Amino acid sequence: MKTKHIVLQGVGAVLLAACASAPEPVVTEATIQRVVQSSFSQIEYQYPPEVVARTNQDEGQKMCTAVRNEVAKIPPAQLDAFVGKSMKEIKYPAGGELMGDWKQGENIAQSGYGMRFGEGADDPKRPNGGNCYACHQVAPQEIAFGTIGPSLLGYGKHRGASAAMQKFVYDKVYNAWVTFPCSNMPRFGHHGFLTTEQITHVVALLLDPASPVNK
Repeated sequence: MKTKHIVLQGVGAVLLAACASAPEPVVTEATIQRVVQSSFSQIEYQYPPEVVARTNQDEGQKMCTAVRNEVAKIPPAQLDAFVGKSMKEIKYPAGGELMGDWKQGENIAQSGYGMRFGEGADDPKRPNGGNCYACHQVAPQEIAFGTIGPSLLGYGKHRGASAAMQKFVYDKVYNAWVTFPCSNMPRFGHHGFLTTEQITHVVALLLDPASPVNK
């Protein structure tokens, strides 16, 4: 038995070494698109065209997929060009005010409404929500929150609400990839999921001294 055990250990070691040295499979863009789109072509359910369209990766998604979200592997020139282009695409509210009403911001943070399809699909005429609590701790009274993102408690209390900070937060909510490319945070403004006005309310939720976030 002892001899068999030693032999099996040796075989296991060889297999592990072979797996460790095996080259990482190459996944092409065409393969990714084929797999994703095939998931939305079930015979028993006809997905709406606007839903199928979501499977088409934009420039940033293609860039991040190519390196499996390992930003360090993106060529610096490509990354700089992408961030610069993304910054130029940010749209600001007509009046120029970047901090709105924190109470409306709280409602947006609590709401997960928007873009669900199928039976009981969301009404596109109803405003979308940011569903911020799915990833962050925001206000202290809310005990149901996700931990994918950092806690935002005291965000404005520790950073202030200067014009520069308002712009930083606005840009981050509008398109998080201008500061952290390939991150998990949705690009709310870039994809038109939240309006510029809604984003100003989220800015207020995080920065306004009267917001429960900063109490």
